[in-house]
Amino acid sequence: MKEKTIDYILRSTWMNVQKMYNEEAGKKGSTMATGFALISIDPEEGTPSTALGPKMGMEATSLSRTLKAMETKGLIERKPNPDDGRGVLIHLTPFGKEMREFSKNVVLRFDEAVQEAVSEEELQTFKKVANTILELINSKKIYTEKIA
Repeated sequence: MKEKTIDYILRSTWMNVQKMYNEEAGKKGSTMATGFALISIDPEEGTPSTALGPKMGMEATSLSRTLKAMETKGLIERKPNPDDGRGVLIHLTPFGKEMREFSKNVVLRFDEAVQEAVSEEELQTFKKVANTILELINSKKIYTEKIA
């Protein structure tokens, strides 16, 4: 494809970032989804399970599967939420905190590599464009015609 669409560039870039993260996580027997979950959980206070999905941009079914796998591996434990009797807080185990640190370092190394290769001005432009795309999507103004 001579002229690549914005969609193609976004999709192929994210797929390659995802592959890279999964390769790094695989070195520790983990996955990108697990790494992002670890980073999203408050290491001191825990995080309500209901807050994790929106925070990570994951569907409930995928999140549930990820949390189950994390619990099986001894990365997290579920505890009743003292502020909400119906809710559950997800807490990191000592092993979970160790793996959280690994995941955080993987993300920070990626950030550093991009910042070394891209000027500050280019990075600000990229962030501005990405935020504009998000605003267009979230405002639901792209596909406004009704289908009969």
